[in-house]
Amino acid sequence: MATAGRAAGAGRYYTQGSAARQLEVVRDNGRPKNTRTSNTARKNRERANYMSAGYVLFLCAAMIVTGIILTNYIRLQSDITNSVQHISTLEKQLNDLKLANTEEYSRITSSVNLEEIKRIAIQELGMQYAQEGQIVPFESRANDYVKQVADIPQ
Repeated sequence: MATAGRAAGAGRYYTQGSAARQLEVVRDNGRPKNTRTSNTARKNRERANYMSAGYVLFLCAAMIVTGIILTNYIRLQSDITNSVQHISTLEKQLNDLKLANTEEYSRITSSVNLEEIKRIAIQELGMQYAQEGQIVPFESRANDYVKQVADIPQ
């Protein structure tokens, strides 16, 4: 329980307990009280609250232009997102085709028996290994292939 009273002759308040008394606080909002606004200030405030038809039309036109720009921006963002998704789908298809191609190539190369090809070439078709004088060395400027334009001399 809190009790408050005046200290003897000191003009000060004292508080006993845990509750403090509420002081009367005067709030100042920065404006002087009871002052009249001048005529010019009042007219300026009225003019600031009034918008002309031209200004309203300008604001409407600015809002319409902003809306068109934002709509086009959103449409472009959507197109970009769709393009990225389409590219991702095509990349997945490409990877699947590469994998299938690699698997098919491995299957084909594993099914080829080089010894059988050599036997058929030598025995059935009469092919022979090249002799010492039959090998003709030459220099090629391009490393990827050689094109034969005439018969090789014997």
